[in-house]
Amino acid sequence: MIVHGRVQGVFFRDTARRMATSRQVAGWIRNRQDGAVEAVFEGEPDHVESMLRFCEQGPRGAVVERVDVLEEPTEGIEGFAITR
Repeated sequence: MIVHGRVQGVFFRDTARRMATSRQVAGWIRNRQDGAVEAVFEGEPDHVESMLRFCEQGPRGAVVERVDVLEEPTEGIEGFAITR
């Protein structure tokens, strides 16, 4: 998914990492050069859905304008990382 708005510099990635880890959701999240945040989530459907709901709101201080969701085949990712 790609999250647009004021989503960098507001602990979006770290909050998502902590939430994903607690829900046993694998994947990664990173800042994009265009100011958006991009993420991939894999796991139980209801856990991934909770991550989507988080991304639609963001942490305190974020202003989410739009979330683009693309469904892709799972890759078997293990763990959750903040990448560059």
